[in-house]
Amino acid sequence: MTSEHNKAYFNQEAASYDSKHEKTLAQIVKEIQSRLEFIGVDWVDDDGEDDESGDDRKNNIPKKQVRLLDYASGTGVISRALASYTTQCVGIDLSDSMVATYNARADNQGLAESEMRAYQGDLTVPNDSNPAKFASENFFDFDIAAVGLGFHHFDDPTLAAHRLVERLRIGGVLLVLDFLPHEKMHSTHAASHTVTHHGFSREAIQKIFDDAGAGKDFAIEDVAVVFNKPNENGHEMRRQLFLARGTKA
Repeated sequence: MTSEHNKAYFNQEAASYDSKHEKTLAQIVKEIQSRLEFIGVDWVDDDGEDDESGDDRKNNIPKKQVRLLDYASGTGVISRALASYTTQCVGIDLSDSMVATYNARADNQGLAESEMRAYQGDLTVPNDSNPAKFASENFFDFDIAAVGLGFHHFDDPTLAAHRLVERLRIGGVLLVLDFLPHEKMHSTHAASHTVTHHGFSREAIQKIFDDAGAGKDFAIEDVAVVFNKPNENGHEMRRQLFLARGTKA
C-alpha cells in the first residue's frame, strides 16, 4: 500500500525536512495566516483578548476553546501557522519520525502536551473507521481539521476527508492545502512512489468535500506557486497551490 511507502519515505526525510523546505514552509505559514477570515473559524485572538478575565479565573470559567486536528501533520507546518489562533493542536501522522520532530519542536517552544502534541497513526484504513488509539473523546469535536500537502499522498482522499469530517463538531471546518493538476513526477524522483494524485481540479476537490459532508460554504482559492527541482528534461516544475475550505453541516 502507498501508506507503507509514505511511512518509510517520511521517516527517512524527517530529520532534514524543515531545513530542506524552509522557504516553502515559511511561505505556506504566511499564506495561511493571511487567510484566517477565508478559513472561517471563530479563532482565539492573538492579542490576548480571549484570555480569562479576573472574574472568569476566579470562577474557573475556561476561555474559548478552538481545537485543530492537523492530519498528515508532518513536522507541523499547519499547526505552526494556526497555533496562535487556537487553544490546542493535535497532529496525527503515519511517520514515527515526523511525529517525533513535531513534538520536539513543540517541546522546544515550551508548549504543554495539552497545547500541541502529535501521535503516530492512520485514520484512513478502509475497514477501521475508529482506531482504538484514537477512539477517546480527545480525538473528536474539533473546530477545524486540516491537511497540508497530504491529499496527493492518500490512496483515497474522499475516505480521508470523510474520516476527518467525522471528527469535527457540527459547524467545524475542513481545510485542505494541496496542488492543482500538474505534470506527473518523474519516476526517478525519490518521492515518486509516495504520490498517488498529481494535483486536484477545483471540481474534484469540491466533490470530495460534498461527499465527505463538508460541502457547506465550500470555497477555494489559489494561494501560492512553489517550484520543485528540475524534471528529467531539466525544466523546473512549477506547481500552483490551492486552499479549500468547507463546513460540516
